[in-house]
Amino acid sequence: MSEKFGVLALARPTFDVPFAEETLARAFAALDQAGIDTVGHRGLCMDEETVSRALAEIDAYADLDLLLVLQVTFTDAAMVVDIAENHAENYALPLAIWAFPEPRLGGRLRLNAYCGLNLAAHALGRRGIPHGWLFAAPEAENIAADLRALAAAPPANPPPPKKKPTKKEAATAPPPDTSATKEAKQTAAKVMDTLARSKISVLGDHPVGFDTCAYDAERLVALTGIQVRRHDLAPLFDRARAAPEDKVAAVRERVTTELRGVEALDQTQLERSLRLFCALDETREQEQAAALAVRCWPETFTDYGCAACGAMAMLNQARTPCACEADVYGAASALILQELAAAPAWMADLVDLDAKDDSAVFWHCGLAPLSMRDPDYAPEATVHSNRKMPLLQQFPLKPGRVTIARLSQSRNEPKLVLLGGEARRAPRAFTGTSGVFRFDKPVDEVGRAIIEHGLEHHYGIAYGEHRPALRALAAGLDLPVLELT
Repeated sequence: MSEKFGVLALARPTFDVPFAEETLARAFAALDQAGIDTVGHRGLCMDEETVSRALAEIDAYADLDLLLVLQVTFTDAAMVVDIAENHAENYALPLAIWAFPEPRLGGRLRLNAYCGLNLAAHALGRRGIPHGWLFAAPEAENIAADLRALAAAPPANPPPPKKKPTKKEAATAPPPDTSATKEAKQTAAKVMDTLARSKISVLGDHPVGFDTCAYDAERLVALTGIQVRRHDLAPLFDRARAAPEDKVAAVRERVTTELRGVEALDQTQLERSLRLFCALDETREQEQAAALAVRCWPETFTDYGCAACGAMAMLNQARTPCACEADVYGAASALILQELAAAPAWMADLVDLDAKDDSAVFWHCGLAPLSMRDPDYAPEATVHSNRKMPLLQQFPLKPGRVTIARLSQSRNEPKLVLLGGEARRAPRAFTGTSGVFRFDKPVDEVGRAIIEHGLEHHYGIAYGEHRPALRALAAGLDLPVLELT
């Protein structure tokens, strides 16, 4: 007897819809070839109305083995959470999510499906909702067996990271390197002192469905000493429109010197980007903010008329970490790494994993600080891949040792997530700013840990090896450490 899946395909119209439709057709072909019966709408669901109609079709069937969400493009987690809480649980159906890789061709990020899976896993994890998952191309080897396995009971949650080793673990552990430990503790103490005197200014609220960016200001100050001050977006836009002409001209001269292709951009939209930088920098100065967390979309596009990425990248370079999507904990993570590295840090999405060549891609629209660029690549001025507005910086990252870290709230348990690896010299994977990385552990193991622990989709990145000091920092903050490598 063949399995019977209720299938629902989620997507957003701001991504590459024709390519998403092609990917969806290949996914259904793989399900058919695996001998799995599917019920429900076979088209993309890109709004609540379409999702509701598709779920009504699925709800009409009995004896389903699985409710399978196809994460065809990036979406926030709101619809997946609703599906899990109001359909999978009501009908006692196991839930699984299948997301799809895409080729690294140097062009736009056409699907960004892994990032959608990442958001969904985090949101479900914080609610204690189990789920299966798969990140694979429809033509992947053993895809039929992998799809059928999704109908089995979802895996149990992994154990939380330990704060301190047990007596038995401590007795069998090798003796510590006392000089390194002392140095790490001294460095960590300096960072803790900086954090206790720091403020993060938040402009706007995180988007709906971005549980990864939720924060509690009181908990953060209790944990780190960092104070959070929230402001609306509208006054920021008013401040940008009123930016002094001499400051705007100075920023234009800087951008024209640093980036090629500025003259090819829409100059009205470019000026709005330059003014937005002035407004963000003025906010930083008035607030004495160590970092910013900005609701960068959709309002900067729809209400103001430009992309925020270039302005935030320039602030990153000036050592004021800027986090997209009003991600306060992401801003704090980048601030910690910046202080350890004594150099600009970057907050990015993990968007692709390739087990064949053991590599991964971190990407964000155009937010990386200019000092992280590959020196063999001339940085460009460009537009947002989905919204087609400037200003974004575009370049691949330079090679070198990197530390990746996140102050995390996954599964409602505060922790510090650590990952080590190498940025590799490689062609630009996608438009905007991106880098190809090889981790200290196989990439498929890292990817599995990220989803099964329900981690956030934003990661702080800095060049150099900073994990000893980060471990000491975690000990000082009484935080468990989750080592992904």
